[in-house]
This record gives sequence, structure tokens and C-alpha cells, in this order.
Amino acid sequence: MPTVYENYVNGEWIASESGETFDVENPADPSETVGRFQASTVDDLDAAVDAAVDAQSEWADTPGPNRGDVLKRAGELLAERKESATETLVREEGKTRAEAAGEVQRAIDIFAYYAQKARDLGGISKSPSGRNKDLYTKREPLGTVGLITPWNYPVAIPAWKLAPALAAGNTAVVKPASAAPTMTAVLFECLDEAGLPAGVANMVTGSGSEVGTPLAEHDDVDGVSFTGSTAVGTSVARSAADDLKRVQCEMGGKNPTVVMPSADVDEAVEILGAGAFGTTGQSCTAASRAIVHEEVYDEFVEAMVEYATDVEIGPGLENPDMGPHVSAAELESTLEYVEIGQEEGATLETGGERPAESATGDGYYVEPAVFSDVDNDMRIAQEEIFGPVLSVIEASDFEEALELANDVDYGLSASVVTQDLTEADAFVDRIEAGVAKVNEKTTGLELHVPFGGYKNSSTNTYREQGDAGLDFFTSTKTVYRNY
Repeated sequence: MPTVYENYVNGEWIASESGETFDVENPADPSETVGRFQASTVDDLDAAVDAAVDAQSEWADTPGPNRGDVLKRAGELLAERKESATETLVREEGKTRAEAAGEVQRAIDIFAYYAQKARDLGGISKSPSGRNKDLYTKREPLGTVGLITPWNYPVAIPAWKLAPALAAGNTAVVKPASAAPTMTAVLFECLDEAGLPAGVANMVTGSGSEVGTPLAEHDDVDGVSFTGSTAVGTSVARSAADDLKRVQCEMGGKNPTVVMPSADVDEAVEILGAGAFGTTGQSCTAASRAIVHEEVYDEFVEAMVEYATDVEIGPGLENPDMGPHVSAAELESTLEYVEIGQEEGATLETGGERPAESATGDGYYVEPAVFSDVDNDMRIAQEEIFGPVLSVIEASDFEEALELANDVDYGLSASVVTQDLTEADAFVDRIEAGVAKVNEKTTGLELHVPFGGYKNSSTNTYREQGDAGLDFFTSTKTVYRNY
């Protein structure tokens, strides 16, 4: 029998009123059920929101260092469970063991970071324009927030939303993605054991239509933070905006890496390969477009094909180079885009097919794909694929490369590989992306600096992580005091 996970509401693990459940399978071996979860209803969501609202005033009045102590202890408990949590993440989402261990450590570090931030959260003091007066600001929690998280980083993203929300004195209701909710449940087990007061944080599993949309629209929710696709995020933002909720959505990407003639081609291939095929391309910051100067284009394509061909594919627990897609639907979507690329006239240099069943069984695997002869107006160069598919686009000079990089509806992460400082600086200044990198892969983020996108990659309101991660979850009150 698979492990049954219940909702976490008002400090207790409880079953859904619906009595219905859904199973989460291992993408490397779909015959294995990782866990069984509650198919929750609006009634379950309402109970979670009510618990959060009831707990909010007391939690907001709890001194910041005390709130931080709970976060610190939760992070310590997760660290004690790191090995088992890593294996759970691999079995649930399909990441390689190394990728999963890095993500679990990221969640641990996030809780440690915001545990300290809870101690010095405050306002600023300004000089008033008259005598015998004080002029200062104070930061106050929004109230109760809804956090809607994706499956591709099933512990890191819940952590980087939940930790700053709680540190700032908010209460929360978390709706994890149904494809990978197990690690969110593990996170809540740690919070419960750490002594989090009842109702402060709640978890309700279920579909987006039954739980996610009602959470975004709920009258008693004061802010909504969402990570996921642009289509769904846009809908969430519209729903939340109807009653002027504060909303923050981080969404899709179509991230370019520009390769210039001064670059070491082998280094550029390593950067692109890691950025495109790491986490099976299932990252919003994954590199999906290589925009390569004509002088090194042929050399780059040849080396990139060799790199992709050498990628070892297999179950994440064996720690290969690349694991499976999270689900059959995600795999089919990637395979469909490979067909679309060929129909559009691009050249499939390698990959894009399911490997031999004898090597990978029934898992949701695909060989990393490299396309050449790609025009920037092709669908494979414009639409987010969310799989290990790299489109290589030729550019005649730096200006054309930059124009091609910006000629897309998204603006999340972008990089340039060059030894020319002028090109590097120009790229940073002119690229239309929230994250700009020089001689680095588009994936990988530091937790103490802001993260967010431009254009259709974000609602362009508030950034996540670092000090900016607290901005969304607090309101600023300006105080004039005449003494």
C-alpha cells in the first residue's frame, strides 16, 4: 500500500471531506506509486483559509526572533532528513540524485536565511521637516496569503515562498502541484515538528480548478504568489486582481544564450548543455535557444551534438546525467514539439526520441534534442517547451544576436559567452530579461538576490528571494509622530 498523505489544516493532518484521493507515480517507473493524496474540495480550502485567518493576529504579534526560531528549527529538521528527502524527491519528480540533493539543500538554506531575516525585519527612519517630530516607516504583514507552487522544484519553491511569508508574520495556505506534492508534505512535517502554531501554515492538495483557482479568488486571502505557466499565471493574476489582492506570478521562459567568436567553443557547449539538459529541461530558466555567431556556428553545432549524444539517461536514483520527464503528458508535449520543429524546416541533428525500452523501461524518458537551421520565428524558438530541446540559431554579428535574443515574448533568464568585456557589458545593459549572466548557464540562482522576469515571464510586480522576497509579503506604513 502506498503512503497516504492528508491535508495539513489548523495544525492537524486530516482527510478531505470528499473522501477522494489521487496517486502520484514515479516517472522513472510509472508502476510504482510514490504517494496517495487528498482530492480536496472548496470546503477543504475554506477550512484551511479560516484556520489561517484565525491564527494571523497572534502570529503577527509573535516577536520576529521567535518566528525565526521556528523557521530555523524546521530547516534543521529537514537537514536531518536530507538523505531520505532527496530520495523522495527523485522518486516523485524524476530529478537525478545530485539535482535533488541540491534542491533539498536549497530549501534548508532558505529557511536558515529567512530565520535570520525575521530578526531584523523593520522600517526606516527619516528626518522630519520640523522640530519635535519623528518620521519613520514600519513593515506589517499582508495577512493571509495563498501560495500556489509548481511540480518542477517541489521543495525549493514552496520554501522560498513560505519562509519569507512566515518570517514577515503572515499566515499561509499552500496548494502544491498535483504532479509532485510529496515534498511539500515533508516540509510541513518539519514545520509541525518545529512547533509552528496551529493554523499559521496550511496545506491543501488537489486540482487547480477545485483548489487553486478558489484560493486565488478567496475573499479572505490578502495576497497570492504563484509559480507556473504563463497561461495559468495570467488567469491567477486576473482572478486575484478582481478584489485588488496583491499578486505575484513568476511564469514561463524562452531563455537565450548568445555565443560570440571570442568564446571557447568547448566551454560554451558545456554551459549550454548544462543549461538546456539539466533537470531534463524542466526549469523555467532552462536554456532553449543558442544564438551563435556565424564564425563559430558549425563548430558549435558539431560539438553540441556530441555533448547531447553523450548525455547518460536513466533513473535519478542511479544519478545519471539526465532523468525522465515528470509525467506522460510532459513527455508527449516534448515529443510533439520535436515533430513541430521538423515540420517547420529545422534540422534535427540528434535526439528527440524515446530511448530503447530495454535501457529505460516504461519511464518517461527522451533523448536530448539539438536542432540547427532554426529561424527565430519558428514555434520551437518562440514557445516554451519545458523539455531537453535546444534550438541553435545563427547570427551574423553581436547586434543581430542581441536582437534575436530579445525577439521573444518572454524575458526570464539570459546569458552570453564571450571574452569581450564590451560585448558582455552591452549584453547586460540591453538584454530584456530579469536575470542576466556572463559566461554562465541560464539556470541556477543565488537565494539572497532578487529573482523574477520581464514581459510574459512575470506579472512584473514583486521579485522573489533575498530582501525582495519580503517586500511582497509586507505592507509599508508611514508614521508621523509629533511629540
